[in-house]
Amino acid sequence: MDVNNLKNHALNIRRNIVQMVYDAQSGHPGGSLGCADILTYLYFEEMNVNRDNVASTDRDRFVLSKGHCSPALYAVLHEAGLLDEDLKTFRQINSKLQGHPNMNYVAGVDMSTGSLGQGISCAVGMAIANKIDGNDNRVYALVGDGESEEGLVWEALMAAAHYKLDNLCVIFDLNHLQIDGNVQDVIGPLPLAEKAKAFNAAVTECDGHDFESLAKAFAFARETKGQPTVIVANTVKGKGVSYMENNYAWHGSAPKEEDYRIAMEDLKEVR
Repeated sequence: MDVNNLKNHALNIRRNIVQMVYDAQSGHPGGSLGCADILTYLYFEEMNVNRDNVASTDRDRFVLSKGHCSPALYAVLHEAGLLDEDLKTFRQINSKLQGHPNMNYVAGVDMSTGSLGQGISCAVGMAIANKIDGNDNRVYALVGDGESEEGLVWEALMAAAHYKLDNLCVIFDLNHLQIDGNVQDVIGPLPLAEKAKAFNAAVTECDGHDFESLAKAFAFARETKGQPTVIVANTVKGKGVSYMENNYAWHGSAPKEEDYRIAMEDLKEVR
């Protein structure tokens, strides 16, 4: 693992997230910036997916359950050389790069998501299918902490434990913020780690912006047998852009010209 290389990939991904949302004047920059390091590690270190196998079913799969953060997914697919569409078309009329990812239009998008709670359920189904087929491919799902307020998330996790899906890794993106403010002020889903343990998942926590911490967490997931793994990744919403960090107002707001200038200045180099 070359940490500096991963940091540079993550920086490029963050630049493209800001660029896409600014060009479209629409989208969700805060959560996308916050999960950029997690997606960077998944696509450049963890998952068996590349240009040669992206169209195949015989590979690892990733489900962005928090589908509104599509800018992060498109940006990492572009950075990894898996996306042919022009990022400048994001959220434009007739573009394949819709505000929520659509697997029917974009190679490398493994599930159409956006209705919160449903992505993790699809990931459970994929993991069951892999077990039936007898292959070793793994399934990863990224779930928002605000999204975890959906009961469907916990039904899916209960099923994953029941079927002993040790090929499934669920990552909770714990940035403590959602569209209406702090998650604890909205409906209070915490503590996520203790809840996941109660649903019979193997649980570990990590710093979602530290690649060595992420490496340890995903190694734990690969080594876990007989039950699904939940990684609680502590992140900062809006990570990398000074005025967006820990500011829920940027959950679904696009930067204007001066905001854009500041953001791109913040993302000139790895801090």
